[in-house]
Amino acid sequence: MTDAELAKLLNPQQAEAVKTITGPVLVLAGAGTGKTRVITFRIAYLLDQGINPENILAMTFTNKAAREMKERLGALVDPEQVKKLTLGTFHSFCVKVLRREIGKLHYLPNFGIVDESDRNGLIRQAAAALGFPKNEAPVNQAKDYISRMKNRLCFPRQAKKLADGGESPEQVRFSRVYEEYQNLLEAQNVVDFDDMLLLVHGIFAEFPEVLDKYRQRYRYLLVDEYQDTNDAQLAVIRQLTAEHRNLCVVGDDDQSIYGWRGANVSNILDFSADFPEAKSIKLEQNYRSTAKILAAANAVIGSSGRRYAKQLWSARGTGENLLLVKAADAEREAEFVADYIAGKIADDPACSYNDFAVLYRSNHLSRSLEMAFRRAAIPYRMVGGQEFFDRKEIKDAVAYLKVLVNPPDDQSLLRVLNLPPRGLGGRTVDILKRHRATGFRPFFALLTDEACRREFSPAAAAATAAFGAVFERYREVFAGPGGLAVKVGSFLTDVGYLDGLQKIYKDRAESQKRRENVGEFISAVAAFEKNSATAVKLQDYLESYALLEENDKIAENNSDGRGVTLTTVHAAKGLEYPYVFQVAMEKNVFPHQRAVSENSTDEELRLFYVALTRAGKQLIITYSASRPDKGVERNQFPSEFLRYLPEDLVDVRTPEELIKPLPREEVSKRLAAIRAMLDN
Repeated sequence: MTDAELAKLLNPQQAEAVKTITGPVLVLAGAGTGKTRVITFRIAYLLDQGINPENILAMTFTNKAAREMKERLGALVDPEQVKKLTLGTFHSFCVKVLRREIGKLHYLPNFGIVDESDRNGLIRQAAAALGFPKNEAPVNQAKDYISRMKNRLCFPRQAKKLADGGESPEQVRFSRVYEEYQNLLEAQNVVDFDDMLLLVHGIFAEFPEVLDKYRQRYRYLLVDEYQDTNDAQLAVIRQLTAEHRNLCVVGDDDQSIYGWRGANVSNILDFSADFPEAKSIKLEQNYRSTAKILAAANAVIGSSGRRYAKQLWSARGTGENLLLVKAADAEREAEFVADYIAGKIADDPACSYNDFAVLYRSNHLSRSLEMAFRRAAIPYRMVGGQEFFDRKEIKDAVAYLKVLVNPPDDQSLLRVLNLPPRGLGGRTVDILKRHRATGFRPFFALLTDEACRREFSPAAAAATAAFGAVFERYREVFAGPGGLAVKVGSFLTDVGYLDGLQKIYKDRAESQKRRENVGEFISAVAAFEKNSATAVKLQDYLESYALLEENDKIAENNSDGRGVTLTTVHAAKGLEYPYVFQVAMEKNVFPHQRAVSENSTDEELRLFYVALTRAGKQLIITYSASRPDKGVERNQFPSEFLRYLPEDLVDVRTPEELIKPLPREEVSKRLAAIRAMLDN
């Protein structure tokens, strides 16, 4: 790839970022400035310079970004080279390291990954085992404390030292819960999301020969969305790059919106302090939005605190003013959005439902929008909302598979031991718990333990023997050749789950619906298998399932993928649409009331900036005079952020002034279509 070729495909700043491959580089990529293009071209350029693809590690913030980069790279270089790259999220990279190295920390390589509900359950168990009443060790506060400690790279023994060194009694309690919680994780051979970075950093720190192996392999690092990295991620980056220093980070401090997850915007703001020899390159030409949208966004973010100065500009034309619309209440606001979209679709044959997105600060604000869209027969897609994989029958099926892969996973075993009912209820579980307390053996091993079996009723003993036998047989089946999805279907049948759904859900129609959903889950396994470049194991699929992110979760009220996108602003990051609605721009809604009470609205302002910069052609901001709160209609006031919008760039309108009503016949036609769709 010659300089002349790059000059045709990239602007000068993008080309500079692509060609600077030695030493640390900070690429400040403003919204819509071609960040993904730069990263993919940079990887292609590295390969063109003769760099071995196995020496390149590219870490992204989301699975979606990783998939997009792989697709784009496949069009630039030999797809076989793409397969040899390590390109994925931080967590997926850490899981790969742990599969190879976790034995050094006394885990087995077939460890499981706990989800949020299992994590909560384990924290409750830990608190109960220590004798703490619920009000003395509440799950959410304990969970936040544990996550914070792990993000600070503090193992339980270090957290206890901190707590004993002058922390409050509450912190001392939480440090003890953390220790017990971590013991439960290790005993069940499972890890949580925060462990992935903590354990990798711990292995690298304790075993220099392991760190050196990964340093020698990954000599060129790229980190996407660097503004969203946390302290633990920065620590692992430092470990890997301490010698070769070939690190390229790409990000935008103005789009740092995940502080509540532990992201530290100081990582990007202090990059030059961490890497004094770093070169900084700014990308400011926006390829997404009109000049007026960018001018408004620049004005909003310009009122923020500490940041890198950037001025986005566009060659896409001046564009239209932003629209600011006040509705009488939340229902009228939703009706306006639906009517406006319907009018645009009717007026412009080139306009598609996929061109529209409706953004909101919190998920609960979607209710009135969903109802309005259904009434208007407008198809929609919800990103990050209630999702297929969150359904109980799917989580139950996954629990069965988790036990198959990792027998010490007591949480998953307890979930399915008597599901469907097989005579292994509370008395059986009590016996198992009593024996585990004396021998520290996992429940699955105790199912066939002679001492336990003597205490089981004859029926329970027979049921446990049959239950365990299916698992033992299918461990051999899954180790052999053949399709993964077929094996999953056979296992769920033979273990009694699929046919047992009728016992769990007495209503025949309900049980059939649940069975169909499990069938769709098996189809998802088949799709994963089909899309994998190499043969996959059950553990590979469960790993992919565990690493699902908010942007991977899309629920639709249509069957062909068309529809207006409904999403929180957080989940919309990285997406773009010609037409964007930012709804509910009201006091204590956006910015969120919690941020206002904590006097920490800087991140909320950056979140508003992210919302503004999703729009390409038209941006419509709405707010309501009243909104229901816990069943009570309350008066609302405009968001304080609206004051940052330049007056000459905003047109204030009422819904009535903007809406072109649809003919009654068209409304009836669309209502009939949506009813027919819902009846199917």
